[in-house]
Amino acid sequence: MMGSMGVVGEEVQPRSYWRWSKQDFLPEESFQSWSTYRTALSQTGYRFKNRLISRSDDNNEIGELPKRSENDMKRCLTWWDLIWFGFGSVIGAGIFVLTGQETHDHAGPAIVLSYVASGVSAMLSVFCYTEFSVEVPVAGGAFAYLRIELGDFIAFITAGNILLEGFVGSAAVARSWTSYFTSLLNRPSNSLRIHTNLTEGYNLLDPIAVAVLTIAATIAMISTRKTSYLNWIASIVNNVVILFVIIAAFIHANPSNMKPFFPFGAKGVFQAAAIVYFAYGGFDNIATMAEETKNPSRDIPIGLIGSMSIITVVYCLMAVALPMMQKYTDIDTNAAYSVAFQSVGMTWAKYLVALGALKGMTTVLLVGTLGQARYITHIARAHMIPPWFALVHPKTGTPINATLLIVIPSGCIALFSSLNVLAGLLSVSTLFIFMMMAVALLVRRYYVREITPQQHLLKLVIFLLIIIASSIGTSAYWGLNPNGWVGYVMTVPLWFFGTLAMAVFLPQQRSPKVWGVPLVPWLPSLSIATNIFLMGSLGHKAFERFGICTVVMLIYYVFFGLHATYDMAHKQDQPESLKVDDSNIRDKAEPRNHSTV
Repeated sequence: MMGSMGVVGEEVQPRSYWRWSKQDFLPEESFQSWSTYRTALSQTGYRFKNRLISRSDDNNEIGELPKRSENDMKRCLTWWDLIWFGFGSVIGAGIFVLTGQETHDHAGPAIVLSYVASGVSAMLSVFCYTEFSVEVPVAGGAFAYLRIELGDFIAFITAGNILLEGFVGSAAVARSWTSYFTSLLNRPSNSLRIHTNLTEGYNLLDPIAVAVLTIAATIAMISTRKTSYLNWIASIVNNVVILFVIIAAFIHANPSNMKPFFPFGAKGVFQAAAIVYFAYGGFDNIATMAEETKNPSRDIPIGLIGSMSIITVVYCLMAVALPMMQKYTDIDTNAAYSVAFQSVGMTWAKYLVALGALKGMTTVLLVGTLGQARYITHIARAHMIPPWFALVHPKTGTPINATLLIVIPSGCIALFSSLNVLAGLLSVSTLFIFMMMAVALLVRRYYVREITPQQHLLKLVIFLLIIIASSIGTSAYWGLNPNGWVGYVMTVPLWFFGTLAMAVFLPQQRSPKVWGVPLVPWLPSLSIATNIFLMGSLGHKAFERFGICTVVMLIYYVFFGLHATYDMAHKQDQPESLKVDDSNIRDKAEPRNHSTV
């Protein structure tokens, strides 16, 4: 394990993990004084262009950046752990809540097709994640992969959005935990929350949600291995409850409840698919565990693809069971399975459902905290945020500082914000980053710097634009005229021929070393199309939030992230105007390895 060392006199001394100097937060040349910062701001245009066209590489992400954490994460996970992490990160309260809501409001008994459609889209994204995580087994997940293929700027905007979604999502799950715990105790709604005179939507303080988040974060900070053990236990209990729900529901099923099967038509099925897609969210957390996996090339494909395949089957069975047990028009959107069991005389089962939901939400918080902290760790290694958050504790082998950055904002949001407020913040972030992952995979397969001819790069860009534009056109036409067909005559063939042209006229420049996405470019291209289509099925508020978050991220990038990453990439050839006058600062600073791209 690498030590954290500092210079004292002529001797090298270990440095404390808990340190708070300026060099730990702002070590870059641009932030050493107001003069150097003003000079850096004056070069913003040039630096932005440089970082926009520059790329990282596999060796830098795997070999150099992890050194900036000063200590290694412990390789303690196997494919068995990853499968259970898959269950823990994906199967939460979403399946219990979203199924009833979307069956009643949008899809009817055809809700199972919604889960199939969103499951197929999720599996396509899983394939892309798997190939990247096998070849680039680092904690950064999508941030690292996009940084290699699409550059710092795209990587930061996409990863930043999904981290903000993580803050809000963790807070929402924690608030839901309190609600289900209240139901389990058979007490009135909001009875465990503190009533205040604050603004509506923020007037019910939830200290239990904060406590649950804090406990989950504490466990994640102590040990990844112990978190895995706890996740096993909680996930097994949750799966037993789900198995009971499926079996009991089919025993009391009434096939006549499945008619009519398409009460809201195809539009309703895809509207529901865009919403229930979030029940599959969280599998990307498994990719961030690659740095702690013993044998990434074997364990990650089994863990990711194996867990998501089983989860898709389980979701579809639960989606079939609910409308067979109770007519879709009678389903309670707030407590679908509990009320459905009451309707067939199994009132006691609502407590079992609440227990299963509680266990599911607990594991979602545990695994979510692990995954998001590792995102932050790698972002800090790249100096997008202060490198203090990249430090790994020498004893626990976990990124404690990064975990604190997750739990504190999430706890503040969970304390004040109601579920209605949080529900309104759902965005296109997840679908957007999955779409960008598919784009990055195509770039990885068809373009290698300094090898691919310029004309092939131009063709790749044109074919990608055709695929993306035709997918946007299909989604837009569906939203404007769901019963029409003329638009599809243009957009669908355009997508098909764009993908076909890529397959025929472009030779692949890189072959996967161990495991690769099959049927390239068809499956990644289909992933782009399905993610964009599902994005188009979301409401305008989701896009408004996405736009606001992106603007905030852009402001931060221009004033901080851009200059920090530029300095780290050009440390060896820094212009004299940005040299630090105080040589003692550089002499005392810890020597680091840096990328030149």
